[in-house]
Amino acid sequence: MAKTQLNVRVDEGTARAARERALARGISVNRYIEELVKQDAGEVGHTFVEAAADFMKQYESVFVEEFGQDREGSRAVRDTPVRALHDATRPFGEDRR
Repeated sequence: MAKTQLNVRVDEGTARAARERALARGISVNRYIEELVKQDAGEVGHTFVEAAADFMKQYESVFVEEFGQDREGSRAVRDTPVRALHDATRPFGEDRR
């Protein structure tokens, strides 16, 4: 992927913190900043998923009545549709059911 140069000005404390955190993670400051921006941009999707999970939790009994507790598929059976949505939103590195 082609890269675009972006120049920013920050105070010395912020620059020092960025360097230290990047070093602690074993990555460049550029990569550290890029990951922060991507993480921040991903919060919009996370907010949507949280709202959807809240909706499903509110109507969980309706979903269970309509679709049942168990569901078929290649993945393990989930406790409820809400649990399935919650599990689907967890990062891949975390233990999944």
